[in-house]
Amino acid sequence: MGIPQRFRSGLRPSQMLAIGGMLFSMFFGAGNLILPPLLGLQSGTSYTPAMVGFLLAGIGLPVLAVIALALCGGIRELAARVHPVFAAIFVALVYLTVGPFLAIPRSASTSFEMVRPLLPENLPISAEIAAVVFSIIFFGIAFLLALHPGLLSKIMGRFSAPLLIVLIILLVGSAMFEPIGTAQAPVSPYNDNALVEGFLNGYQTTDLLAALCYGIVVAVNAREAGADTPAKTVAAISGAGLIGGFLMGVIYVALGIVGVTMATTLPDATNGATVLAATAEIHFGPAGSVLIAAIFIIATLNVSTALVTCCSEYFNEVCPKIPLAVWAAIFASFSCLVSLIGLDAILKFSIPFLDALYPPAIVLVILGIFHTPADKARFVWPCAVLTTAAISVCVALRDVLVPMLWLPTDLLPFADTGFAWVIPAIVAVIVGVVVSRSKRKQVQ
Repeated sequence: MGIPQRFRSGLRPSQMLAIGGMLFSMFFGAGNLILPPLLGLQSGTSYTPAMVGFLLAGIGLPVLAVIALALCGGIRELAARVHPVFAAIFVALVYLTVGPFLAIPRSASTSFEMVRPLLPENLPISAEIAAVVFSIIFFGIAFLLALHPGLLSKIMGRFSAPLLIVLIILLVGSAMFEPIGTAQAPVSPYNDNALVEGFLNGYQTTDLLAALCYGIVVAVNAREAGADTPAKTVAAISGAGLIGGFLMGVIYVALGIVGVTMATTLPDATNGATVLAATAEIHFGPAGSVLIAAIFIIATLNVSTALVTCCSEYFNEVCPKIPLAVWAAIFASFSCLVSLIGLDAILKFSIPFLDALYPPAIVLVILGIFHTPADKARFVWPCAVLTTAAISVCVALRDVLVPMLWLPTDLLPFADTGFAWVIPAIVAVIVGVVVSRSKRKQVQ
């Protein structure tokens, strides 16, 4: 029967593959590599539901975000439907989160975790000093490349992704054909509700927030390729999302399996970088450690350079009096300092921060998907998004400052699973619709 006309993008298969590959490369960074192995190790026999939840948050939400931006415009246009002040604050926080607050320093910390096993035992400096030296060199290079972003892609871009995929295939093949151990009983936090915990763990990829920053680029590329109507653009992005999502999903599942087989060897591992480094060394000896360290450095340096550039360009637009190079220096320096607290601390810090940002971002994306009826009932946007943001921020602050403090939101349905905002968001949508209709009647 074929694909109905309204679902056709008008693009050739090769063009769809190119856009899908671009979508994959935009999102797959350090966090995407280190999170699935730890999930597999900790979830054990509950790996399947945990990974399903992770895939929903780590792939499903970013793809929906890209589609929402194709329908509504960039992140500023989407957030401005709530309120201009909210848009300014929210967009800045999104860029800072996918930049110097989390993603950039996490890249450097992940790289150092891969380099650490290669350090000689008689090193004249401590591991802490070595981490400082590594971070200064790493961000010095990232800063210089951010001023000339095309240089890194020309030299390394065409080599890093294929090498990374080959390495993952080798690691997964070794783990499946020569498993080091077997799946163990799930441990905290996956011993209670693995599906929900997997979904919440997917927040740490930060890909939903990244999609809000970069998604419009995918839409532009789809239009330039020939998707010349809104329907064709959405169809093209949806198809590209399936391609990119499939590639990411296969790698996520494979890396998770590696973690499952390492549970007996590294039962107390606290991050996926340690799991991958140990797997490479066990299966391939010293050569494995060297190879995985080199690939991580190349991949994370590429991502860090892109993020420093992206954040610098955004804030240069907001505050053009400060030159682009100065913004790049600020973000590189700040990221260097944050990276020194270590990968475990960065990951721990990121949880409440992302718990605050992700719920309003999810509501924004859902409203963006259904923007036509939402725009007709314009009060739906501020009611739903601000209500969600208020609850998620309050809960996140409580979790950081006073974890044992009781909040009224604890009485809400699903509060014990981290979704206290869901029912209030639904109620707020209804209230927004009622208020919008009431305002229209008053005007008439």
